[in-house]
Amino acid sequence: MEQRKSASADDLTTLFSDVRGLSEALAAPLSDADATVQSMDDASPAKWHLAHTTWFFETFILRDHVPGYRLHDPRFPFLFNSYYEAEGRRHARGRRGMVTRPTLAEVLDYRAAVNAAVVAALPTLADDVRDLVTLGCHHEQQHQELLITDILHLFSENPLEPAIWPAAPKVPVAMPAAIGWIDQDEQVVEIGHDGRGFAFDCEGPRHRSLLAPHAIADRTVTNGEWQQFIAEGGYREPRWWLSDGWAWVQRERIEAPLYWEQRDGVWTRFGLDGRRPVDPAAPVTHVSFYEADAYASWAGARLPTEAEWENAAARHDAHGGNQLDAAGPVEPRPAAGGPAFFGDVWEWTGSAYRPYPGFAPADGAVGEYNGKFMNGQFVLRGGSCATPRGHARACYRNFFYPHQRWQFTGVRLAQDR
Repeated sequence: MEQRKSASADDLTTLFSDVRGLSEALAAPLSDADATVQSMDDASPAKWHLAHTTWFFETFILRDHVPGYRLHDPRFPFLFNSYYEAEGRRHARGRRGMVTRPTLAEVLDYRAAVNAAVVAALPTLADDVRDLVTLGCHHEQQHQELLITDILHLFSENPLEPAIWPAAPKVPVAMPAAIGWIDQDEQVVEIGHDGRGFAFDCEGPRHRSLLAPHAIADRTVTNGEWQQFIAEGGYREPRWWLSDGWAWVQRERIEAPLYWEQRDGVWTRFGLDGRRPVDPAAPVTHVSFYEADAYASWAGARLPTEAEWENAAARHDAHGGNQLDAAGPVEPRPAAGGPAFFGDVWEWTGSAYRPYPGFAPADGAVGEYNGKFMNGQFVLRGGSCATPRGHARACYRNFFYPHQRWQFTGVRLAQDR
């Protein structure tokens, strides 16, 4: 296996500055109130995302590895630690929206101070500490996506349905061709990170996996196809649903993807550009694992395993597709032609989020990053329109609980052969 080399100080300074700048650009349209409010326990205020990612660099780089560094504000670790038990007590997750102080402006000042200290320290840091800076940059890219989806959920709760990024009316495009199938024979494949470039710990170790004969769809399911599922009673027929999923549908009165409403007989969706008619050619999004599994059953298919998905996706460009490049309108777009496995929507797999054979978490607090969440969740693959370009790769494992759908989550089908 090729050994990963630490980034140079110059390259890491560029990455660090670009990532930190994009976070602030994404938050730039927000008022202090917009950035403070929390719409549900699963979401965090934009201000908290900006501060938490800063706390990560301040704690694991500056505090731990820069002699003589003094915390910007000793009260901030309690407010902006997320789930690191090794770092002590922290503010309750569901009450992050109660933190009206520090203000957004003060959080931005905090960011500026930590940015300057990290950039100044980079040339003197050991390789293993530079690796932590790289981890921090990818950690912040994860929070950029969460910041976007949390703002979307927050604004959807506002009766005014404001648009953070107004956009021109959509131009209708033709529906994509019917789903095609990529056939795969029985084979033993290797999946997981191969040691080249950055990866999170949960992406390895690389290992062999046996694939049975199967086929995987060459595109994701569209809104138009999902409308047919709705019209044919997909949300009213228990035979398509897992038991827990059907209980969730009934308890929550689920009738359509999140943010969809029927107005004057027309399906509409709320997005970061406000409420608009559903685009039938665009990939369906904001659906839970339960919904994805039910749709697959209704369609006479199933969800792919993560090994099947990774084996197929490894032939495609992880930097291609509709991903996040800059602050601006963010939404899934109709397919541009040809099989695409990256961008637009995260794709639910049928695989539980569990450790790969031989997995071991890192030592210290950063070892809490992924391993302790390997319970009760399902793996998603591929990145979305809110994933910063360059962050995704074929072996990347995202994970959420089966009822969650406020992220840009969609569906790719598979079939046994």
